[in-house]
Amino acid sequence: MKKTKQVTIAKNVVQAGKWYLIDAKGQILGRLASKVAAILRGKHHPNFAPHIDFGDHVIVVNAKHVEVTGKKETQKEYKRYSGYPGGLKQKPLKFVRSHKPEQIIEHAVKGMLPKNRLGRKLYRHLHVYPTAQHPHQAQKPEKIKP
Repeated sequence: MKKTKQVTIAKNVVQAGKWYLIDAKGQILGRLASKVAAILRGKHHPNFAPHIDFGDHVIVVNAKHVEVTGKKETQKEYKRYSGYPGGLKQKPLKFVRSHKPEQIIEHAVKGMLPKNRLGRKLYRHLHVYPTAQHPHQAQKPEKIKP
């Protein structure tokens, strides 16, 4: 039996993390990612503080149906660099969408989180799936519209 994580927010105030479900079908990538990042940070809580992990998890389904505007489908590239000469690897958004569509949303949200140990911890609370199926039914996620 797994216990829910409880976060001490202030003196004598404890709150358990909630699970949220977001459907990415027909959503614009940047607007969706900023909403997800705000939920992971806990900015929707009335007692938000930038150093606190509220323990909220976000499940994003239908990642392969997320939309982008303009010519990004063919022009946007994801780059990796190994550190060696000639080690730059580039993949267009169209290729990433066909091979690993959840990586599109993960990359966008990760860029909107803090670049420190708290940001790395919050990133682990993001769960992205390419289709509508997900294994988190037992957590009873709350459906929200971005």
